[in-house]
Amino acid sequence: MAAPALTSRAGSVNSLGNSPTATPSSTNNNNKIIPSYPELDFRSGARIEDLNRLILEFSKHDQREYDDQRALEIHTAKDFIFSMLGMVQKLDQKLPVANEYLLLSGGVREGVVDMDLDELSVYARGTDYDMDFTLLVPALKLHDRNQPVTLDMRHSALCHSWLSLRLFDEGTINKWKDCCTVVDHINGTTNYFFSPTLVADWFYESISVVLVEIQKKPQRGMPRVEKVERNGTIISVILGVGSSRMLYDIVPVVSFKGWPAVAQSWLMENHFWDGKITEEEVISGFYLVPACSHKGRKENEWRLSFARSEVQLKKCISASLMQAYQACKAIIIKLLSRPKAISPYHLRSMMLWACDRLPATYLSQEDFSAHFLLGLIDDLQNCLVNKMCPNYFIPQCNMLEHLSDEMAMLHARKLSSVRSDPAEHLRTTIEHAKAANRLTLELHWRGSASNLPSPQSDAGGEHQPDDRLAKKLQQLVTENPGKSISVFINPDDVTRPHFRIDDKFF
Repeated sequence: MAAPALTSRAGSVNSLGNSPTATPSSTNNNNKIIPSYPELDFRSGARIEDLNRLILEFSKHDQREYDDQRALEIHTAKDFIFSMLGMVQKLDQKLPVANEYLLLSGGVREGVVDMDLDELSVYARGTDYDMDFTLLVPALKLHDRNQPVTLDMRHSALCHSWLSLRLFDEGTINKWKDCCTVVDHINGTTNYFFSPTLVADWFYESISVVLVEIQKKPQRGMPRVEKVERNGTIISVILGVGSSRMLYDIVPVVSFKGWPAVAQSWLMENHFWDGKITEEEVISGFYLVPACSHKGRKENEWRLSFARSEVQLKKCISASLMQAYQACKAIIIKLLSRPKAISPYHLRSMMLWACDRLPATYLSQEDFSAHFLLGLIDDLQNCLVNKMCPNYFIPQCNMLEHLSDEMAMLHARKLSSVRSDPAEHLRTTIEHAKAANRLTLELHWRGSASNLPSPQSDAGGEHQPDDRLAKKLQQLVTENPGKSISVFINPDDVTRPHFRIDDKFF
């Protein structure tokens, strides 16, 4: 943690200051002038002022700025993905006709959902893509609030569950039988358990079939499909639109309204978001994502995800803490990437716990980003040493329980090197962000020189996009940072998606 500003000698009447700002000198009771010192980090000796400046510089290079063309390219890629999913629905009618997706800024590798990263290919911003998104696509929905959320957790670790199709009607069971594992009981009944691996198999095959059909009839201005890859139970699609490359991590999920019983006790506690947002906003729904515990059966086990709630909680986190979190995340992604033991989602959980633990007045200090960064590193290192990282929504679930002592200490030692010289690791992270931006700009310039297809190159064409749409989209992104964006798609008319940002429709 940071050392307080030294404004007096030990034992003097004056108290130690706790603000980064300090006067050039101070006077003790004997009228001697005592020189003041800049606020320092006790562990590394780094100046807090320098760390704040480096975090701010990283934030500047890490931010994505959208001009009208880039906003239109984002919309074109999104529209292509949603059109593709509409065609997937038409293949065999498995997906719900009226579906509600959750679109998150940042890919799975960024920790926006609690998924295992071991099976994911390594993609780098600048080298492989310019922007990344995660799209949660419900394969099944259980949205009847009057129906209790019943999960079969008898065979699973905490935070995980099997899903029996007994909860659904006969038509749904018949549609998804081929994506289920079957258990025959002694009494002669048969139980179908929705299989995350079989669902992912079907989803990847269906997307591949649809993309082949789309590419048979290319249209002017249509995004270029640069890569389609199965990463465990996630389908990663990289699209080229104009001079932009966009990564979509598409995740088949099961969507529920309401709140699971296993997380009910969490609602009884006091939280940092109390009084800032309503409980109804926080517990509006949850998901099962296709991820297994370390001792569970991959073909049967799903993981509880509270991604929708996390979007709401993000609104209550101060800008300075978010800047520190983003900088810390960039450091650990590079440092702890191999072997995989810590994911950015663990860091996100630590940040949420810190919000509950620390006063809101402290966390809202604009010039405390350095303190927050150092605190997050300390918290994460403590988690590794003790092999304890409670899930924020289900605290009895320890997300690091599976770690071996050797693996935990290996990563703890790596974090210790960061804590010993945070300024140097921040500088390295800034250089990585600059390099990614340079690669993006170079591609943009090459694309402009080569007249690569762009949504704006269709001037005068039959399907020319309306510039007003780009401006509107840019305005929505700017005015609604961190908000939940849902998209309602009618497979019979995929050209007219309907957006819902929180409770507002567009």
